[in-house]
Amino acid sequence: MKRFYKAVGVAQVEGGWQVQLDERGVKSQGGKLQAVPSRALAETLAAEWERQGDEIDPATFVLRDMADFAIDVIGTDRAAAITALLRFVEGDTLCYRADAGEPLHERQIAVWEPLLQAAEARWDVHFERVEGIMARPQPAATLARLRAVLEAEDDFALSALNTLASLAASLTVGLAALQPDADPEALWAAANLEEDWQTELWGKDWEAGEKRAQRLGVFAAAVEFARLARG
Repeated sequence: MKRFYKAVGVAQVEGGWQVQLDERGVKSQGGKLQAVPSRALAETLAAEWERQGDEIDPATFVLRDMADFAIDVIGTDRAAAITALLRFVEGDTLCYRADAGEPLHERQIAVWEPLLQAAEARWDVHFERVEGIMARPQPAATLARLRAVLEAEDDFALSALNTLASLAASLTVGLAALQPDADPEALWAAANLEEDWQTELWGKDWEAGEKRAQRLGVFAAAVEFARLARG
């Protein structure tokens, strides 16, 4: 699609702030008013539009897609969105370990245990640790408590979390990334510990490295999205 606008700006509207193209408000991909909760986030969304060249590249609208997901999907059915997020607990990467005694298991303990224990202390829950690949359900009390944690977040934080948990295959990592003192690169490294382990054993793959860098960029953008939405 060719660029169809010249001027990009932001304006305060009912429900928050909106990007405007040639003074016309942007709508979500679902056709709704794309109002976001802070001017800072609106200005960052506007920058995505401003960076477009003569041809618009939809793949570069990472933050717009998160805003639209908050409005079109989560805003339509929060309960379903939260239930979908809770599925990342059952197969949480941080809970599944190699067999005890293996070098990989030792590294998983060193990197993952501090994150799990911090989450357990923060939310007063318990996570089952599993050796091997056979799934084991998490305690019902843990799922109930985490549902309450998710219900306390706004739609935009949940949208960011959807991206974070999907990329990390871990709700624990995603929630940690929403904390004010989060280190996105350290959390990304933790989520990709097994991939890094394989790289150490078999060597680097250039194409895989490029894809990982792209995913890290989206992960970091989701952290920034949540921060900006909170103002």
